[in-house]
Amino acid sequence: MTAPIALRHPVPKSEWLGKLTEDILEPELPIVDPHHHLWDHPGNRYYLDELLADVNSGHNIVSTVFLQCFWAYRKDGPEAMKPVGETEFVASVAAEAERRGTRTKLCAGIVGYADCRLGDAVEEVLRAHAEAADGRFRGIRQITARHHRFLASLAAPPPFALMADPAFRRGFAWLGKQGLSYDAFMYHTQLDQMAELARAFPNTPMVLNHVGGPIGAGPYRGKGEAVFAAWRSAMRTLAACPNVFVKLGGLAMVVNGLDFHENILPPSSGELAAAWRPWMEACIEDFGAGRCMFESNFPVDKGMCSYPVLWNAFKRIAGAASAAEKAALFHGTAERFYRAGVTGVRCFIITGSSWHGAFLARPRQRHGRPASRP
Repeated sequence: MTAPIALRHPVPKSEWLGKLTEDILEPELPIVDPHHHLWDHPGNRYYLDELLADVNSGHNIVSTVFLQCFWAYRKDGPEAMKPVGETEFVASVAAEAERRGTRTKLCAGIVGYADCRLGDAVEEVLRAHAEAADGRFRGIRQITARHHRFLASLAAPPPFALMADPAFRRGFAWLGKQGLSYDAFMYHTQLDQMAELARAFPNTPMVLNHVGGPIGAGPYRGKGEAVFAAWRSAMRTLAACPNVFVKLGGLAMVVNGLDFHENILPPSSGELAAAWRPWMEACIEDFGAGRCMFESNFPVDKGMCSYPVLWNAFKRIAGAASAAEKAALFHGTAERFYRAGVTGVRCFIITGSSWHGAFLARPRQRHGRPASRP
């Protein structure tokens, strides 16, 4: 078997990103950024000050949601509980932002990590996250992205077909019992696995990260039409599951086959919109604006584009959307899914309770324009 390709994502370069600036489009439009990280990897520190610099760069970012990234784990104690350290750290960042009186409600929602393969024992981990988050805990992400030709994760590659593992499903059942959501990151070649999981747990809200992870690198490079066709077919099947939502973003990654970081100048919002529009319009068409939300995926995507330019690109993509659709795409869907609005609704785990029932029952909005092809 051919050895897997190690994909190295570019580290953000402030000097390079600063070579291109744009006027902010629709600067008053409220935005909830439902997907960003906090970490301090070599040459890539992204803590409170760095996040503030981005959310204050011109767009009206009203709140954000933190997504797990294997950072700040506890150094001792039970192995299963070590990821709670990340939630403790992020809660402290959110508290510091409140102390400073920041305009944006930072980390209004926290999505942590727990290994569902713990089965029933995952309940204790989820409760520890909720306690550590001080009302901000919304759910977990357990990454399942795996392809035999790639190594592209910050952690050890997950097992193949993890979502079908009986132990994983026993633990996963606790999310619905405790009113929590699930973030999924996988590649387009695995989307059928999520459809099966969504059908098995129809009352658990799930959100697919990064447009479903279309691969454009390695053996998929130059095969955009075939990848799009396979991805679109799988996404239409997934869209039939009303408990599944989609994050529109995360496409500025090398696994997607993009090379913007190799250019002399960083990409403009027009260039980004041209590259991303087919995938994002297809999602909006299939899932409806009421189940789609734009995301920054920063600082990962910062390796290829700046924060203000990224959100300008999203605004260009949504240019033909109605006012109601635009409100859903930029803040409404994320606010309802994560309870991450400016009102700061607190989350309590209540066994047997379901906060999302009315939301999942809402009719989906349809986008009026057919998706174009790449």
